[in-house]
Amino acid sequence: MARLLAASFGRFDRLELRLCRYMNRSSRRTAVRQLFSVVSRLGDGAFWYALIALQVWLNGRYGLLPAVHMLATGGIGVVGYKIIKQYAVRERPFVTYSGIHCACAPLDKYSFPSGHTLHAVSFSLMLTHYVPELAPLVVAFTLLVALSRVVLGLHYPTDVAAGAVLGGILGTSSLQIARLLTA
Repeated sequence: MARLLAASFGRFDRLELRLCRYMNRSSRRTAVRQLFSVVSRLGDGAFWYALIALQVWLNGRYGLLPAVHMLATGGIGVVGYKIIKQYAVRERPFVTYSGIHCACAPLDKYSFPSGHTLHAVSFSLMLTHYVPELAPLVVAFTLLVALSRVVLGLHYPTDVAAGAVLGGILGTSSLQIARLLTA
């Protein structure tokens, strides 16, 4: 049973590596690399902070609750993914495999999970809850952030998937807690 499990994981790892290499090859094109580098850098926080500030600017004190809620949830996300990275200790694809090019400098050493994707998903859920009209913008941006992390050689697809799941759990839980507290 153990050999079967090990063989299955080995096949999965090879498949993931092939997908990672395939997606990373597109970063050799200047336009692709520039687009995803900008998306990734905006996903560092600037895009989300701007939307958070916009809530307060456009809605005054009514925008304060969503802004504070998102900032608190974002802080929890940072602490959570840093703890996981500290224990998972998964090297970034460009470090482990010479065939994967790093097209954008990483913010930290390890890849699992993708903090960019975690925050993009949790903030998207929260923003679409508070301002449903922003859904097309934030969902499209979230998808681009998730793609950018693999295209730029910074994450494996499973890092991004784990970040998305954790971000979904974080955003949904945060909204549920807020509902309970304001009910």
